[in-house]
Amino acid sequence: MIGLISATAAGAAARDRLAAAWPDRTRVYDGPVGDAVRAAFAECEQVVCFLATGAVVRLIAPLLGEKASDPGVVCVDEAGRFAVSLVGGHGGGANELAVAVGEVLGAEPVVTTATDAVGLPGLDTLGLPVEGDVAAVSRALLDGEPVVLEAEVPWPLPPLPVAAQGAHTVRVTDRAVEPGGREVVLRPPSLVVGVGASRGVPVEEVLELVEGALREAGLSVRSVSCLTTVDAKAGEPGLVAAAERLGVPLVTYPAEELAAVEVPNPSAAPLAAVGTPSVAEASALVGGGELLVPKRKSTRADGGPARATCAVVRRPVRGRLAIVGIGPGARDLLTPRAKAELRRASVLVGLDQYVDQIRDLLRPGTRILASGLGAEEERARTAVAEARRGHAVALIGSGDAGVYAMASPALAEASDDIDVVGVPGVTAALAAGAVLGAPLGHDHVSISLSDLHTPWEVIERRVRAAAEADLVVTFYNPRSRNRDWQLPRALEILAGHRKPTTPVGVVRNASRPDESSLLTTLAELDPTTVDMMTVVTVGNTATRAIAGRMVTPRGYRWQETREEQP
Repeated sequence: MIGLISATAAGAAARDRLAAAWPDRTRVYDGPVGDAVRAAFAECEQVVCFLATGAVVRLIAPLLGEKASDPGVVCVDEAGRFAVSLVGGHGGGANELAVAVGEVLGAEPVVTTATDAVGLPGLDTLGLPVEGDVAAVSRALLDGEPVVLEAEVPWPLPPLPVAAQGAHTVRVTDRAVEPGGREVVLRPPSLVVGVGASRGVPVEEVLELVEGALREAGLSVRSVSCLTTVDAKAGEPGLVAAAERLGVPLVTYPAEELAAVEVPNPSAAPLAAVGTPSVAEASALVGGGELLVPKRKSTRADGGPARATCAVVRRPVRGRLAIVGIGPGARDLLTPRAKAELRRASVLVGLDQYVDQIRDLLRPGTRILASGLGAEEERARTAVAEARRGHAVALIGSGDAGVYAMASPALAEASDDIDVVGVPGVTAALAAGAVLGAPLGHDHVSISLSDLHTPWEVIERRVRAAAEADLVVTFYNPRSRNRDWQLPRALEILAGHRKPTTPVGVVRNASRPDESSLLTTLAELDPTTVDMMTVVTVGNTATRAIAGRMVTPRGYRWQETREEQP
């Protein structure tokens, strides 16, 4: 919950705007400001004060305790001009909150955390448990000193400017090792603990078994991602409580699915009880991985029979592939989500000219794999291969990466052993449509006239179908130096079904500094003025040129009535 506090009418107005935008996330604290701050500080994960920064500093100073537990505090001036991350920038999420508040209120976020200021990810913001000398290693990264990354367990991390040798180390491991001097240890959630249990097993017996198995294997409990078991035990109180105390989910599987998993230590007892010869080993191995601790049983102080079993598996690393559309070229048409994915990726794969467009947005340490025109399939294979090695990869394409771009070849190459995220982008058709007016106001289709990958016979059949269906048509890749006849042929097909006066919009380099546009007609369009940087949009029989804009009505009857009026 986010506590909201204000002292004046102006502050209350900004406060209420934020409360209206986030009704389920915020709570307004009224009354004397000092009492409100104390209450919000004790009850909320984050606090936004619409007060002077100095006043907020004095109010929260006596309340500050531990960096890891204090709420994040953002201070907004009463005019709503600035959102200042004051306390808990990383641990309390105040930096991200300042940005989010700024988006709602139109305020400028002010973030002074050193790593954020220079574009480095904070080691305590990576979403992994962290141990060791975070301050010293972060300072080394900031000062440009060589920092070594030792990834004993590959994991998709954001980019870090690391070196082959250095006095400081970032270690990624699930082993129970103590950080050395000038070292930070990151704990990836790489371990799965499968648990079988008898009815009524005490939570203490389960925890003693699990923690003992991890300790004896030299593994860290902080790298446990989940407890797993059979569906029949989903509500077993001892297992539910054990997962809660470990702070991980309890994941269950049907008995028939577990029975199909090959295990080294099957048993007749669980087969008779729940329908599978293995619970602990099989449930931990469902997603594959390396069995680090085979099935072991719990022990009881009274010498009674064991009531729980467990097994530990190191699951296969799942790299992350973000397929990112970077828009038509203008920086303000690059979405916030795309920017976030670019900053998250440790490996960037893309066409060299597209890489140059967004290079300044990448964090230090990002590895760039750029290639030229015609290497689309190679880029797709490279991106998937890097993700399979456990990296966080961004594969970029212009416009929307799923429209005549990199998403389809990448997904054809990828399997279910990596996580894939699609990030939509503004397409060239949409950017050109906005320049022209509203040509896509009714049913429309996009057709590429490039026959490098598609036979012309197929393309022509699609153009003819669009013409017969009276669809607005946007032509991508309309004309190049070596392909000069396809566009005239496509226009000829459309002309067989539409009037010569049908509006046609031609936009070159939509949204870029050298953007140009022309509104003409099907009869008057000169194909020689078109090139590969151009999008050509041909209207349907209802499209009109109105006040110099290309408009396709949505087909409402009131428009027909309006046109009939004298």
